[in-house]
Amino acid sequence: MGGRVLVMMGSESDRPVMQKGVDVLAEAGVDVDVVVSSAHRDPVRTAEVASSAESNGFSAIICGAGLSAALPGVVAAHTRLPVIGVPISAGTLGGLDALLSIVQMPPGVPVATVGIDNSRNAAHLALRLLGVGREF
Repeated sequence: MGGRVLVMMGSESDRPVMQKGVDVLAEAGVDVDVVVSSAHRDPVRTAEVASSAESNGFSAIICGAGLSAALPGVVAAHTRLPVIGVPISAGTLGGLDALLSIVQMPPGVPVATVGIDNSRNAAHLALRLLGVGREF
């Protein structure tokens, strides 16, 4: 696999949470692109970004989403690349709704899921998928 990761988020307000993962990837020397695209407000663009990610040289996609957290599943439905979902704390349930939405994907639409607001672990998982990272 190559060393390029696409980080997507549904809203600009998700950036502070997702930036922590971007920083982990950048520190490891991985090329990272960040895209804000809502599965609800801009579904056509979201599908286009996801479906073209592999041909654009990405090897994994990390998606951050809060509330109904549709973005990771929509992206996974439009790509063969590994997708890692980051549930973001928002609303009255503190991210639990997003966590359950991301982890409960239907068969054939796999999304790896990390803890609430834990984009760092999503980045570390992406590094392992890419075969990049520290030696043990």
